[in-house]
Amino acid sequence: MAVGAAVLVLAACGSEDDGSAGHEGHGAKPSASSSASSAPSSAAKGRHNDADAAFATGMIPHHRQAVEMAALAPSRARSAEVKQLAADIKKAQEPEIRTLSGWLRSWGKPVPAEGAMDHSSHGGADGPGGMSGMMTPEEMAKLEKASGAAFDTAFMELMIKHHEGAVSMAKTEQADGSYPAAQKMAGAIITSQSAEIAEMNRLLGRN
Repeated sequence: MAVGAAVLVLAACGSEDDGSAGHEGHGAKPSASSSASSAPSSAAKGRHNDADAAFATGMIPHHRQAVEMAALAPSRARSAEVKQLAADIKKAQEPEIRTLSGWLRSWGKPVPAEGAMDHSSHGGADGPGGMSGMMTPEEMAKLEKASGAAFDTAFMELMIKHHEGAVSMAKTEQADGSYPAAQKMAGAIITSQSAEIAEMNRLLGRN
């Protein structure tokens, strides 16, 4: 009888452990394992801060405008180098727009609407201290009307200003942000756009 009772007790304990373990079958440890398995989704929401959200919210319209500028080059630019530069800008920034938008959605933040330029977070078309480099409607209209060598010069001068704004925004993200992927993108923006600024200055004969 004693042996039978012991078996029943062990069987009951075993059934309780199985229930708490779910499909893992490791007693109390699975709860930690389960938490770890759900960590990526919670981490995606929990590791960002306000600076990361501001970076994504501001960089989306900033990138969209650069893409819009670059889209003018195939039909208006004379220089093959300017056309290639515009193509490179478009190729790099369109995927980043999608990535930035995905982050905002995962954080429960609104994605800036198409055609919306968020001047509120950048102090107007030029941003705080003129650092965002966003084109004014007048500058965009002037670029749209230009062609040939005049377009090449205007495009590069305006894009240098635009890139300098993006580099400044990216440096702010690196200093104040906490989301690793956003900080990695900021580093890539600084590297690539600084190189493009140098190339455009060279083409303009400034180096």
